[in-house]
Amino acid sequence: MREKRKVLIITYYWPPSGGAGVQWWLKFAKYLPEFGIEPIILTVDPKYASYPQRDESLEKDIHSELKVFKTKSVEPLNVLSGLFGKKNVPYGGFTNVNKKSLFQVFLRFIRGNFFIPDARVGWNKYAYKKAKDLIAEFNIETVVTTSPPHSTQLVGLKLKKNLDIQWIADFRDPWTDIYYYKDLLHTNLAKRIDKKKEKEVLEKADKVLTVGNTLKNELQLKSERENIHILSNGFDENDFEGQIENKPEKFTITYTGTFSDHYNISTFIKVCKKLKEDGKDFIIRFVGNISEQKHLDFKNAGLEENLEIVGYVTHQKSIEYLYNSSALLLVIPEIEGNKSILTGKLFEYLAAGKPIIGIGPKDGDSAKIIQECEAGKCFDYNQEKELKEFLEKVIELNSKFQINKEALERFTRRNLTKELHYILS
Repeated sequence: MREKRKVLIITYYWPPSGGAGVQWWLKFAKYLPEFGIEPIILTVDPKYASYPQRDESLEKDIHSELKVFKTKSVEPLNVLSGLFGKKNVPYGGFTNVNKKSLFQVFLRFIRGNFFIPDARVGWNKYAYKKAKDLIAEFNIETVVTTSPPHSTQLVGLKLKKNLDIQWIADFRDPWTDIYYYKDLLHTNLAKRIDKKKEKEVLEKADKVLTVGNTLKNELQLKSERENIHILSNGFDENDFEGQIENKPEKFTITYTGTFSDHYNISTFIKVCKKLKEDGKDFIIRFVGNISEQKHLDFKNAGLEENLEIVGYVTHQKSIEYLYNSSALLLVIPEIEGNKSILTGKLFEYLAAGKPIIGIGPKDGDSAKIIQECEAGKCFDYNQEKELKEFLEKVIELNSKFQINKEALERFTRRNLTKELHYILS
């Protein structure tokens, strides 16, 4: 039997870390051996890592034969957590803290100006040393670095400079264009340093990989390069096997994941208030972290009794909540460059087969996929009349909804891995 070609994947986020970003290379590593590629994983030792969330249930996707190597790290976020408590250490667009407090302003300034590009840069020297050893031991010719954290890309940059390898830089999110970038309070000097690092990574990598067409175009403008490959996010069919659909007693709109102040749902709240005044009975469920301000916005609109805030749950439990919903809420932050945002939750929403209520740019990448899969509808932030009419229709139909399964099929993790193996060649 022909020996599988080995590819080193350097990723900070790996089980037991939780969150959507973990699943990107976890799922690829699961299916790559079917296409003649043996992935070798280099990640941070959980004892040293600063994960925003943990989800041990994701470890079920790690095959017993997969080689996973872990190194120590120096994590300032762990130091802050020890000094001030984890609840005071910001993460995920700062949804868990009051950004206006002087203490949080101070922390954001320190994070933005003393840890460039991010506060996990302390892993780099350990990751680089171990990567060199693994490349030599396993005769590896191709290395993938995936971000965020974008500091991981600097490991690939250093390996490329010093070794004869093919380096693929994988961007799951924007770097200096991420929606909460201005919240980091960079000085002009810090911004210049950060942008210089970003450009060097884009120019020196042999290939660049990203999740959508708009983000590809943005990255091309920063680097003037052409070989940027698109590989969409997706869903793993295995995660949805055996799920039992229980129709909720009340019409239930579910949102999963982090919900920060950058998510403009003022029109959605107005519509929900009017629906309640019209006698409609419904629940708005948040599975994950919601900012204090957004919670207050619902309360001030008289919708507190319509809210169900679940908090963070495991990935598998979040899928159960999707199945036990009447409709699913997707919100794209109202920021510059938001057309490129293709959140991982969208594809699990699609797989759950419930109507999607999208709020964001109607010509954005997410809206196009919702339309292509006939999975719901996306509305601009101020389309009150149209949104109300759609919600009334969805409530009336109450799950009598058919998604385009043929269009959905191309977003399975196995099919996406097939595309990936050509990019890795």
